[in-house]
Amino acid sequence: MRVKMKLIATALSALAALSIASSPSAGVNPGDTITKDQADKVADLVSPGNLVLVKQGMTMKIVPTGRLEWPPPYKSATEKYSPQVNLAPDGTLKGYAAGLPFPLVDSNDPQAAQKVMWNFSYRPLYTDDAIAKNVELASYRPGSAPADPVEHFTIGNVGFYNNTGRTEVNPIPTNSDALAAGIRYRFGAYPVLEPSELRGFGLIRYRNMDPKIEDNSWMSTPSSRRVRRISANELSDVLGMYDAGFGGGSGAASYASNLDPDSFFGFAAKIEDFNYKLLGEKSMLAVANAANSPAKLCEGDGGRTICPENWEMRRVYVIEADAKQTSLLGSGVSIPKRIFYIDSEGWFITASDQYDREGKLWKTLATFNAYRDRPVPDARVAIWPFKRMFQTALVDEDVTNGFSTVLLSPGFETEEHEGWYINMGVASDNFFNPVTMSNAAH
Repeated sequence: MRVKMKLIATALSALAALSIASSPSAGVNPGDTITKDQADKVADLVSPGNLVLVKQGMTMKIVPTGRLEWPPPYKSATEKYSPQVNLAPDGTLKGYAAGLPFPLVDSNDPQAAQKVMWNFSYRPLYTDDAIAKNVELASYRPGSAPADPVEHFTIGNVGFYNNTGRTEVNPIPTNSDALAAGIRYRFGAYPVLEPSELRGFGLIRYRNMDPKIEDNSWMSTPSSRRVRRISANELSDVLGMYDAGFGGGSGAASYASNLDPDSFFGFAAKIEDFNYKLLGEKSMLAVANAANSPAKLCEGDGGRTICPENWEMRRVYVIEADAKQTSLLGSGVSIPKRIFYIDSEGWFITASDQYDREGKLWKTLATFNAYRDRPVPDARVAIWPFKRMFQTALVDEDVTNGFSTVLLSPGFETEEHEGWYINMGVASDNFFNPVTMSNAAH
């Protein structure tokens, strides 16, 4: 076992160095600025959907590829626990405790795609708990201006609490609640503070460890002043009250927003509900170490994306995800097919293209990620003992009509702008209680 752990530790360093060294410039070089008139230069370096964003005005600043070091506790957990992890024939995870489940992924392995997805699911971000305060979302139609969104949302708190894979805050590596209640993690986003019509809206989601048990989810709605249970397939669609004319596969979107809960952080649905196929590994452009936190809305496309921002060559896995028709989601899922681009070092989704039931490109997601020891330069409380990876922004655009929703964390219109409190023991069990969410709605 000790020999295998040493081999894994050596391989981690070797693979990280290889991922950087093997990244060709492929027509772009550090120092280049890519505008919409030069979009063809990056046609093979971004997803088809993200290329649409560049063509409409998302300016890219090309910078040298950097190294993303994992937090030391996460790296130690990977070396200690990964030798005991394996996949069952059906792709479910076995023997996991903490750290990266599969530090060595062989592209020729028939289960490579599943291993990449489990690595994404247990990536070195927010391993224990996290709270993001005053998260902002803004939605824009083509021709609008960054200062004039169709709708602007502020969510008081967005948080996680993981029962498994814990590396920094006791209990480590597993909370007894994982065994007692069978809950892998809890997620909450509430209350919506604006617009006033949605004040008090919220969502809580529990992920069960049993692959056969779907997520337990609750939504609070200000119109009914109550909390109701929602089904798993509802989480692949935009939640809430509907405003005709913008986004959404049906020609409508929730208060002019594109973003669905299953697309949070690039992908948040249950791993076991999809079939995966590894389409390949390639060097592509992604934002892994953003220059701006808070992020800046793009002037060149009317605020529909983030720019200019630092893009660098990254080695990514390209994964196709197709919703299982045999799962509890069945044919009711709104987004049946997604193509993920997953960073091979940070294991976050850099981009995701989403396809409708006819197989046509419908929406595209671009994530903007930073690597530093605090979420904003002037942070006084949210200061971490080492650099972490975290998301500063996410763009979700309907490429069929150009309507876009931009999520910002930290936001830039609120007094509390430190944003991310990661692995600091801030998230409590009480926050993830539907009763607490209901009380916050009043």
